[in-house]
Amino acid sequence: MDDGKMKNISDRLANERTFLAWIRTCIGIMAFGFVVVKFSLFVKQLGLLLGKRPEIQQKGYSSVMGIALVAFGTIISLLAYIRYKKTEKEILIDSYEGSSLLISFLAGFIFLISMLLLAYLLKST
Repeated sequence: MDDGKMKNISDRLANERTFLAWIRTCIGIMAFGFVVVKFSLFVKQLGLLLGKRPEIQQKGYSSVMGIALVAFGTIISLLAYIRYKKTEKEILIDSYEGSSLLISFLAGFIFLISMLLLAYLLKST
């Protein structure tokens, strides 16, 4: 290997670990979105199995919120890849400058979704 590829190997490996952590986060967000979408269907089927009429509204917010979570996970995975490639280039030329845009975007969206879920749960109880 030439010096360019061996240069800052620990930084490059840390960049890959960070990227994989972002991907795990995206998979978790998308899985949660899938659960949110399917939960109302599960409750309806459970009610029918027990012989009770489910009291869940036909047009709820769970589908919209679940789809939004899956879409958000997809967008974050794309942004994580772009950040990974940008950081890789910066490490190779010794000009790394950190950016908190992706972290701020993720934190803001998770806060918004959690507030919407909280409002939905408070309204439905």
